[in-house]
Amino acid sequence: MPRYTCAPWLARNTSIAVLAVGLAGCSSQSSAPADVRCADIAYSVYDPAEPVNRGIFAFNRVVDDYALAPVARGYRYLPDVFQSGVHNFVANFGEPKVFINDLLQGNPRRSANTLGRFVINTTAGVAGLFDVSGKLGIARHQADFGQTFGVWGIGSGPIVELPLLGTSNSRDAVGRVLSFVVDPFGDSSDTVDTLSTINTVGDIVDGRAEALPLTDSLQKLPDYYSALRNVVAEHRAGFVMDGKQGSPQATQTQCTGAAADGF
Repeated sequence: MPRYTCAPWLARNTSIAVLAVGLAGCSSQSSAPADVRCADIAYSVYDPAEPVNRGIFAFNRVVDDYALAPVARGYRYLPDVFQSGVHNFVANFGEPKVFINDLLQGNPRRSANTLGRFVINTTAGVAGLFDVSGKLGIARHQADFGQTFGVWGIGSGPIVELPLLGTSNSRDAVGRVLSFVVDPFGDSSDTVDTLSTINTVGDIVDGRAEALPLTDSLQKLPDYYSALRNVVAEHRAGFVMDGKQGSPQATQTQCTGAAADGF
């Protein structure tokens, strides 16, 4: 059984919701608490449908290679201030779902942290374009329904490679579907719909761009499929541990944290 190894990856978890999203290998910012020893976090990979998964993976990779990855590489040439604004906006727009999962995980400190960040950044941060909360020392963290299920004790289950949605395990795949259904903002406002569309596009491109260093390095390995699959499994195991033991202020100790959700 593989073990977690510490590494300085710091990236953000992005959900994949529309066609292009699944082409992305998006990252997750999972800040491991300082009292979590990386080497003590074990993870397992159960891939009974590997031949089928590899076929879907090949399709996803072609779409990524010819569609999203080139856009993400172009995006990285844009001014840093623009990329930072997109990154902050996307992170802020996702805070309500993080808040919901913090509550479901029974973590009042994190839920208060998330709510405070959202209020401050939405107002003083101009709809989240600026991470004012971060400058005030209110650390950002991530949470999703897959993590919540893991905190509840639900096992990861077998690996599934979803068309356009990428590599996952069955638990996180169900969590991802649930995330698509849950919309804290509702759909009664054209403004909210517009912001949601902007968020989705920004999430796709910014997340894929952020994952490029990791995926570029994994593609150099003899078996890209198994390498990416194992990184995803490793990351999600650490992410669940983070949900069980995490503190919103513990942001410095990182386990292997950049994991792609797709390809």
